[in-house]
Amino acid sequence: MGNRLSKIYTRTGDDGTTGLGDGSRTPKDSVRVEAYGTVDEANSAIGLVLAHDAVPDDVRVCLTEAQHDLFELGGELCIPGHSAVTQAFIDRLENDLDKLNEDLPRLKEFILPGGGPAAAACHLARTIARRAERRVFTLSQTEDVRPEAIKYLNRLSDLLFVIARVLARAEDGQEVLWNRSR
Repeated sequence: MGNRLSKIYTRTGDDGTTGLGDGSRTPKDSVRVEAYGTVDEANSAIGLVLAHDAVPDDVRVCLTEAQHDLFELGGELCIPGHSAVTQAFIDRLENDLDKLNEDLPRLKEFILPGGGPAAAACHLARTIARRAERRVFTLSQTEDVRPEAIKYLNRLSDLLFVIARVLARAEDGQEVLWNRSR
């Protein structure tokens, strides 16, 4: 592994630019920085879910793997031309999704985000993952982005929805069904 950060501030970003992984500099509000920054935000939101005691061990393992994946994805987006996320990452998410969804009751209505503290945090992580997907898609309209990056975020947000449902049950919470007639 390369050098670790020994000094946190460098002052190089004081001019409104940031360094990419290839050594080039770009404005801090560039589409690329927004994309990998939102991936980092999704990773942090998953960390918030993991901070809850109600997270079952199998879900904890799944979410921790996703955090590692998101770090890889952030690196891929930070280094133009770099490849890190593979179809195997997506396949693993789909397998986890199928296993976790297997014992859940079928949904016939939309549910409102909530269901308990960990479930609500997971719904927040889901919406941030969706935003990351949109940001990465926007980046793909002007720069090369591998399709695996977008697919991964799409599956991750689906997985986070299912995990929120699992967590609502683990917390003895209630899923609130959307009721338009209220």
